[in-house]
Amino acid sequence: TLVGSLLMLVAIIALWNLGGGTTLDIDALRAVALSPRAQLFLFAAFFSAFAVKSALVPFHTWLPDAQSAAPTFAAVTLGLKVGAYGILRFAIPLFPAAATHDLVRGTILVLSVIAVVYGALLAMTQRDLKRVISYSSISHLGFIMLGSFALTQQSVQGAVMSIVGSGISTSALFLLAGMLEDRTGTTDLAAFGGMARVVPWFSVMLTLVMLSTVALPGTNGFVGEFLVLLGSYAEFPVLAVVATTGVIFAAAYGLRALQLLLFGGLDAPQQAHVADLGPREKFVMGVFAVAIIYLGLMPGAVLGRSDRPSRDLVEIVRFGPNAPAALPPVSLNR
Repeated sequence: TLVGSLLMLVAIIALWNLGGGTTLDIDALRAVALSPRAQLFLFAAFFSAFAVKSALVPFHTWLPDAQSAAPTFAAVTLGLKVGAYGILRFAIPLFPAAATHDLVRGTILVLSVIAVVYGALLAMTQRDLKRVISYSSISHLGFIMLGSFALTQQSVQGAVMSIVGSGISTSALFLLAGMLEDRTGTTDLAAFGGMARVVPWFSVMLTLVMLSTVALPGTNGFVGEFLVLLGSYAEFPVLAVVATTGVIFAAAYGLRALQLLLFGGLDAPQQAHVADLGPREKFVMGVFAVAIIYLGLMPGAVLGRSDRPSRDLVEIVRFGPNAPAALPPVSLNR
């Protein structure tokens, strides 16, 4: 992460110099005329930093190890999609010609679809709950990047919704994994079985959050992924269809984890006396539950606020000062 951040620091200084060395205001920097070559170098520096931070394949290898070994709070923090936000907020609008360059855009879109499928498949093979969550986060990041670089209003709004939804679901899952580890000393799925009868409140919350992670309709995870696939299909139908398989694989790894942990026989008798969620833990997880259901049933709280910014982003990319002259016009509502 340090290497990527240093590259972006150099790019920020270069952009400041190209803008006259007087301001770092984003709106002013967006108006600085940049050659396509300069945009490519600057975009590469910004994107490399954010791609490492967000753990896009193939820059992802650090994340599962870090999250599985980190304390719960650190694992939650690492799971937030700060890098994806940076790409939407800075990399794409500052350097639109580079972001829409055929080779650059095509490579990122293909990597995004690979991340969707690859992350989900690896999540299916993990024996540790934390690593299941971590690889599912990599898969979700693939959806976010697909929506971001499909560059239709629907796909960009879906990416924003997925950033919010994934942040909620991933944070809740890591908190639950931390609660389980505090009580038992492990998150190895092989050490459990039949826990639903021992810790019913924990089991209900884990099931709800896992269903939101696999994008069950009615939960926060569904809206974002649906919009990403719908908006991406308008521009890249083949990639959108391939990415759709990630939804199927997500159901497989999510239900597999629930089966191994909560159902079946009580394989470890020493787990029969594990304490259920306490009042404070119920309150915290109740807040997450409300957010999951509220955003799943009434996503307008996020979609309404992201409508104008997502439209502005598409307009900047297609019609802004540094927009590529050869980019064909499309309907902003697609």
